[in-house]
Amino acid sequence: MADTRTEITEITTGLGLFGFRDIERALAARPRFILNVDDDVYDRLDAAFAGGKHDGVFRTAYENGAVFARADDGLRGRPPWLVEWKGPHRPPAYEQIPADLRVDHVYLLSCKYGSNILHNASPWHVFDRALSERSKQSGDWFAAVAPQSFQEFYAEVRAHVGVASLPELVDNLNADHRQSLKQALKGHWPKELRTDWELVAFEIARASAARLLETAPGRREREEFLWRVLRLQAAPYFVLGAGLDDAPLRYRVGTPWDFRNRFELRSFDMWGEHAGQPTVRWRADLSDRLAADRVIEGHVEVRWSHGKFGGVPEAKIYLDTPHHEVAGYEPLG
Repeated sequence: MADTRTEITEITTGLGLFGFRDIERALAARPRFILNVDDDVYDRLDAAFAGGKHDGVFRTAYENGAVFARADDGLRGRPPWLVEWKGPHRPPAYEQIPADLRVDHVYLLSCKYGSNILHNASPWHVFDRALSERSKQSGDWFAAVAPQSFQEFYAEVRAHVGVASLPELVDNLNADHRQSLKQALKGHWPKELRTDWELVAFEIARASAARLLETAPGRREREEFLWRVLRLQAAPYFVLGAGLDDAPLRYRVGTPWDFRNRFELRSFDMWGEHAGQPTVRWRADLSDRLAADRVIEGHVEVRWSHGKFGGVPEAKIYLDTPHHEVAGYEPLG
């Protein structure tokens, strides 16, 4: 089941498309033109709205739907025939477009609130595949890109925590060993380990960046990687949500064809940053045929998925440039 905030943002956006006078009337109507939303879901929405805790989210989501309904790039004032909520279902395959609502079988809407994360993927998928396809490879990325330094650091950790059952080699850690380390290393790194970990993290970041630049050596390959980072796909779709500052986000995500018609990639670079954890910075410099040149910046954080040594590392790609300044993202008028 989707959490309460997710249900609010996605379904209330759909309600905003229908032209009700206000959100109260929309909730009371429970329109059946929104598929996959039953009375149990509407009951939860009613309870959440009455509670008042999510009032701002309700209002923003409803207005986002109303703006899309009026926008020239959207429905242009025409009520939708059908809105399909994807809900908490698991997609049958890897989906490139992060759509939460489908309108009239054509318009794809992504409801994104309070996050500047573009991807949450495995490091193998990001740095070895350049996001082009899911990697079947798995395992400890840290041991793969900095084997000697990571093993030496693990030996320090093993001596520090004093758990006799831990193996000598980091490659031999099993689920029970990782749970023991996670419990022993809660909170910040101990002072005795902090500096060495920062050095290992920097080496991991530099090696990760180098792997990606080797995977995408030329400008064309790096441009295609940028398209995938920004989630530009063969069909346009729309993002309706709010930023970290709660300001509304409403824009159309164009296609690589749209991108090429207006922008030219001048350079794309990626480098490791000394940041206390493995962090890779990325930057794209673009010329704009219609306006001033643009820069798009972001970073990738590579970290254990469940605390220190807990689970395999994951890679989260963040967008640091404000959405309305990103090439390929066109604000809704």
